[in-house]
Amino acid sequence: MNYKDLGLVNTREMFERALAGGYAVPGYNFNNLEQLQAIMQACAETNSPVILQVSAGARKYVGTKTLMKMVEGMLQEFPITAALHLDHGADFEICRDCVDMGFSSVMIDASDKPFDENVELSRRVVEYAHKYDVSVEAELGALAGIEDDKVGHATHYTNPADVKKFAELTGVDSLAVSIGTSHGVYKFPSSGGVDGEAGRGGFNLRFDILQEIAAALPHFPLVLHGASSVPQNLVDEINKYGGKISGAHGIPESQLIQARKMNICKINVDSDARLAFTAGVRKTLIEKPEAFDPRIYLGAARDMMKELFKDKNINVMGIPQY
Repeated sequence: MNYKDLGLVNTREMFERALAGGYAVPGYNFNNLEQLQAIMQACAETNSPVILQVSAGARKYVGTKTLMKMVEGMLQEFPITAALHLDHGADFEICRDCVDMGFSSVMIDASDKPFDENVELSRRVVEYAHKYDVSVEAELGALAGIEDDKVGHATHYTNPADVKKFAELTGVDSLAVSIGTSHGVYKFPSSGGVDGEAGRGGFNLRFDILQEIAAALPHFPLVLHGASSVPQNLVDEINKYGGKISGAHGIPESQLIQARKMNICKINVDSDARLAFTAGVRKTLIEKPEAFDPRIYLGAARDMMKELFKDKNINVMGIPQY
């Protein structure tokens, strides 16, 4: 299936415009209908392009055929500029399968392999995907943390000396870099953190590394994974209504804004959306204990996610509002 028949685009023109305009395209993950609705509604209302991201776990959860029909239907209802992207593809086979089924972008994540193996696998995916005008993201360096089926054990910062060679040898369209972000909501120990915020110990993203990478790859699309900010109001809301989340820390939005001014033209957000969804469900079921219609509590979760995405698009991604 050709992704253009579904109303999708690849990421190349998206990133060109983002780099020229000084904003970032949001990469939002989804696992069900309500999450996808929230993304599409928020991006339609904020005039934002979007990269709809699906992990291997999400594909399995939704079902591949159902997933494609959901995306096709949403694009007919909300004809916005959107790419459908495989997030953290582990091997050539899953990337090829996603290209064949109509994805417009894929990520091959061989960041846990030696440099030469990463190059070889990424180049193989590029050679296949580019035959169908599908864009490819790869990763250099590695992120810590756990999110969905992506497990990291330790942060390995991207080596700026490697990025130009990697891009030239592979032909990838964008590159995910490691500058201190991490997956999940427990990004830092309670004694460490980012930006000197309470309980976060003054740990900062490595903008010195990012600056070197941007200098080595000027005007090249860079991607930031593990970039959820873990809003404290959402954590508090979850805990207020029976949740038990403690020690959760994210990346301050001020640092995400700084990163997008340094060639980061795609920022991934997943954990924040999960927090918003959970807060919406918990709050509704506690305040309306008589409710048993899923549309009531799932609708509330969808609306909370939608407001989160709108805020991200305008105040973090910097999407121009006309």
